Amino acid sequence: MKNNFPSKIPTKKPNNRPLSVAMERMYELWLSQENSGNEFFSNFRYSELSGFDYGKVDGLISRRDPSKILLINGKYYVWYTKRHTNNPPRGPKYATETVPSFDWDLAEVWYATSNDGFAWEEQGCCVQRPTKGKYGCRSNCTPDILAWGGRYYLYFQAYDEIIQGGDNCSVTLAEADSPDGPWHSLGTPVITPSETGAWDDACIHDPFPLIYKGLIWLFYKGQNNSKGENGYMIRAHGVATSDNPKGPFDKSVLNPITNSGHETCLWPYKEGIVTLVSLDGPEKNTIQFAKDGLNFEIKSIIQVPPIAPGPFLPDAFADNGDGRGITWGLCHINPDSGSPMNKSILARFDCNLNIDVDRPFFYKNNLRFDKHTYFQPRVVLPEDMKSKIISESLIIDKETTK
Repeated sequence: MKNNFPSKIPTKKPNNRPLSVAMERMYELWLSQENSGNEFFSNFRYSELSGFDYGKVDGLISRRDPSKILLINGKYYVWYTKRHTNNPPRGPKYATETVPSFDWDLAEVWYATSNDGFAWEEQGCCVQRPTKGKYGCRSNCTPDILAWGGRYYLYFQAYDEIIQGGDNCSVTLAEADSPDGPWHSLGTPVITPSETGAWDDACIHDPFPLIYKGLIWLFYKGQNNSKGENGYMIRAHGVATSDNPKGPFDKSVLNPITNSGHETCLWPYKEGIVTLVSLDGPEKNTIQFAKDGLNFEIKSIIQVPPIAPGPFLPDAFADNGDGRGITWGLCHINPDSGSPMNKSILARFDCNLNIDVDRPFFYKNNLRFDKHTYFQPRVVLPEDMKSKIISESLIIDKETTK
């Protein structure tokens, strides 16, 4: 065949031959870059942490949803959801005043410090749940941190009722003069779900504050509970801005600013903002970039992204138009035994998404897994589904056409 595509991919789009849609897309979207040439690509590697006592009885102690990590006076700080109950989660149907429905039910906000990011020392509870009948009395969870005007602000989800899974949930805050507290809860919401029928009418989750363009940008995950004929439930990310940590916050007219995503994870990068999108939606497991912080474009597809990542982010509040990226952080994982809703533990992730370092090790994309990964409880085919598949195969499986 004349004019075959060359063996070495040209850095510029060839104009002397027809291109398939896939090759056109490579130049238009991916800029003909392999992973090593893409500043927005990295694999992720994980490490166990020391210093946390996870308890002897599965499901009674859980740590999850770590905040962004700050380095203050030579110590790393992280805030997170901790649940320590006498009973494991049993779902909304069986939840009581002492029995949680989900892993983040009947929880509080705790914090820990570290000298190296691997060995941590739990310091205690930051925000205790108020007495029954007061705002946030059921559960306080999924925190993130803001440093503003010489003070610290913890944003977190506050629940008044048993957590159902698709709950109406708002975000509030606690404030302190020191990262070690004492923390004083506001006791009222700072950002709430939108009106019925909006994309974020059910809950405001995963608050993630950054300072950008002179304002507090509070990114969040929104969700609706639509089960109507003209749509489906969406999980996506939005943002609201304010010049005061306590608000009022104005939601962007462009919300939702992503069409996918679960927990929020963002960082300043050059003049814009990067977001890691995972778990839900058509653009899950991607890294996206917005020069203006609002209009995100896919820049890479990633494998095995961290769940609920809280990156180490020294320039989260710098607002200098020169974001440097990230190299590590904490996330949560579910142990292989039991339900993923019953218990989570904190872990560390490392990556190569920072302008100031180059780690070719993290470009390797030919990941392989052992049978432990494929046959763990949440990946292996359950026996009841296996029986159903066998029954269905007797009806739908046909002889091969000859």
